[in-house]
Amino acid sequence: MNNRFPLLALAILSMVGLSSCKSQYTFTKKDIKHGQKLIGLDFDKQAVDTMYRYLGRNKAGYDSLRKYQVSNETFPAMVFDPHPAGFEIPEQGTPYQAKIPSDVDMPSSEEELAYYSIPQLASLIRQRKLTAVALTQLYINRIRRYDDQLLSVITITEDLAMEQARKADREIAAGNYKGILHGIPYGVKDLMAVAGYPTTWGAAPYKNQVIDYTATVVKRLEEQGAILIAKLVSGALARGDVWFGGKTKNPWDLTQGASGSSAGPGSATAAGLVAFSIGTETLGSITSPSTRNGITGLRPTYGRVSRHGTMSLSWSMDKIGPMARSAEDCAIVFQAIYGRDPKDPTTNSAPFNAQTKAMDQLRVAYIKDDIDADKSDTGDNLRDALKTFEALGVKPTAISLPKDYPYAVFDIILRAEAGAFFDELVISGATDNMVEQTQGSRANSLRQSRFIPAVEYLQANRQRRRLIEEINALFKDYDVIISPTFRGRQLFITNLTGHPVISVPTGFDKKGRPTSLTLIANLYDEGSILAMAQAFQEQTDFDEQHPPLFSDNAKIESK
Repeated sequence: MNNRFPLLALAILSMVGLSSCKSQYTFTKKDIKHGQKLIGLDFDKQAVDTMYRYLGRNKAGYDSLRKYQVSNETFPAMVFDPHPAGFEIPEQGTPYQAKIPSDVDMPSSEEELAYYSIPQLASLIRQRKLTAVALTQLYINRIRRYDDQLLSVITITEDLAMEQARKADREIAAGNYKGILHGIPYGVKDLMAVAGYPTTWGAAPYKNQVIDYTATVVKRLEEQGAILIAKLVSGALARGDVWFGGKTKNPWDLTQGASGSSAGPGSATAAGLVAFSIGTETLGSITSPSTRNGITGLRPTYGRVSRHGTMSLSWSMDKIGPMARSAEDCAIVFQAIYGRDPKDPTTNSAPFNAQTKAMDQLRVAYIKDDIDADKSDTGDNLRDALKTFEALGVKPTAISLPKDYPYAVFDIILRAEAGAFFDELVISGATDNMVEQTQGSRANSLRQSRFIPAVEYLQANRQRRRLIEEINALFKDYDVIISPTFRGRQLFITNLTGHPVISVPTGFDKKGRPTSLTLIANLYDEGSILAMAQAFQEQTDFDEQHPPLFSDNAKIESK
């Protein structure tokens, strides 16, 4: 056992079975009396006397439980359901249909291809003006040229990538064109397993881990003909932008981290090292690095994209989604990866419907208090964005998000579930081998998770159910809610309730760093926020600007 734990904690540690002693009575009644202070209780001596033998039996049960191995892919029997009472999954409407332009030509410099949109690249590949092999090699060369500055890539999957690229070129030449992603290179956050390559989870204890199967999301992209060129940085065990190789950088400002935990996807996509990437979010890990690195990130509805083959941080909060340079690119990738997977019990067959309403027909709200309270450049850019939406015919209504909830306790849901997934890591003491050991580190978060009572975890989830119902009531009146990405509690709330959001670039602050806004939709209505984001991006050029250090023709318009 790690001797750095405070003495007061030893009582609880013995009760939950982390002591190395074999006897089930290695703790005393005084330990119980002291230990209960950690959970805000004060049983009298008679109650403690009565509990003593019962707690001994509990500890024996914990010791027994740990003798049974369980695979990473095993979900708890209690599967989270984000649906409010009476909710019905939408029926098939107008399917999203990506369009490939026919008038795209090769640029004067091939390096410009690094920032072409997916439809532009698809047009060149489909017309055979550009080969998948040449495009793949271009991106791999950029990784080798630039990533020493960014630290965004953990593993280049070059052998697999070149094999997939050659196959794509053969198929296209034979008339077997699979669709808009055929021949397009991308990267995945290194929480996702790819057979034959390390899956490090960004953490030193798993640096050499190889999982002998491939994540469903990677398989689905492979079926579409996309080309995996890199496994990108996850902050250690999906926290922050620090991993065992260092700190991933923001390509707009190399003195700043890329934010996390999808730090690699954010940084690499912004710097033109991949055409798009796949990230994960539990509590901000797509939206935060998308904002920091100036790209567009879609966090879909909970359960939309299979997590089979992907590290779990929180079974009831983890989501997988695309990180790209535009809303249109996000929609294209989302179409390829969403849908039911028998290997992930949270997924279903809800359709991905395109939003067919005109902008002036959408019912839109905005979180006025949070937007008005932000006096920074970010707030100014958001207020300018509201004017752009209004020019498109949107008439937003001011609303507020729910306030009467125990928000200070909700993060125990994530921490308790993470502690369960990484139980063996904590018990073995291997958390000591992780790079970060601060109060806010993942290592420390996992250790303290063992002190979260099961009763409190369940009570927090009961309050979460109330929150789900209240947010659902908002979407009876609105299709989309406009929000700051970070100010206020929308990020926390929507991750708890499972609602989809998209982070959209809105410009730059005075230091030339990107800013963003967030659009929120009802469950399974990704089509509405994607359509609204695309309409905004057609009126602005923030999604077309790229970091100067990694692009010859980038431009910044700072406030």
